Amino acid sequence: MNWNYKIKPDKDFNLQKINTNPDVNNTDTDDFKEKLLNDIEKISKLQNKLFAENRQSLLIILQGMDSSGKDGAIKHIMSGVNPQGVLVYSFKHPSALELEHDFLWRHAIKLPEHGQITIFNRSHYENVLISKVHPEIVLAERLLGIDGIDKIDNTFWKTRYKLINNFEKNIIQNGTQILKFFLHLSKEEQCNRFLERIENKEKHWKFSSDDITERAFWDNYQHAYEQALKHTSTKIAPWYIIPADNKLYAHQQIGGIILDKLKEMNPAFPPIDKKEKKLMKEAKTKLERER
Repeated sequence: MNWNYKIKPDKDFNLQKINTNPDVNNTDTDDFKEKLLNDIEKISKLQNKLFAENRQSLLIILQGMDSSGKDGAIKHIMSGVNPQGVLVYSFKHPSALELEHDFLWRHAIKLPEHGQITIFNRSHYENVLISKVHPEIVLAERLLGIDGIDKIDNTFWKTRYKLINNFEKNIIQNGTQILKFFLHLSKEEQCNRFLERIENKEKHWKFSSDDITERAFWDNYQHAYEQALKHTSTKIAPWYIIPADNKLYAHQQIGGIILDKLKEMNPAFPPIDKKEKKLMKEAKTKLERER
């Protein structure tokens, strides 16, 4: 059963009307677990081929409100893959060096090499999300002509959406496919997860008082996400909205989409030419004699 929502390019939609918690029962849960395990095994095999082929790559983008399950999704879905071929980057506040460049620079230098899967846990989209909710952040970029909050208007944001779309188009044209997931969490479930972090000592490290501060801007973030997803969901790099109140369901849905994308990419082990096959055969004969 699929409740994920693939956003059509430039299509209006209401984020509040999209379900965060699909109606699943115990039978569904068992099916999700079994399917996820099967998908992880298949993802691992395809990722091995991708790494060996060394000609194309995959960028996975995870966005969502605090506690929406981005870390858990990475941990569970990528648990069976070769760590040599997977890198994860979490983008926080830009450093002084990063602010000396355009907002996409620090993300561009972390793009996957041929044969790799790279995961952005938060990404270049923070520049149209938290920066839109708190536009004073943009002023730190010292952009020409942007010397006050009043200059950060709708035209500014539309331009930034276009810059992101062009950035992703260039990435794809150069051999890196992109998957974009928004983990759609309800405000009620976020409350429950924050309380769990406070009440469980082993999860205290996951909690920050800043999370509560940002929670006060919930509606602003929902609007920022709705606009960002609408303007940056393209035919070649669409957004998938994943209901995130049920963690297992979210993992299974994301895993299934990743698997489908890898199948579409169809990586293959590199062929061996006749000369190399002959040398391999001779090496086998020599090694068997030694044994």
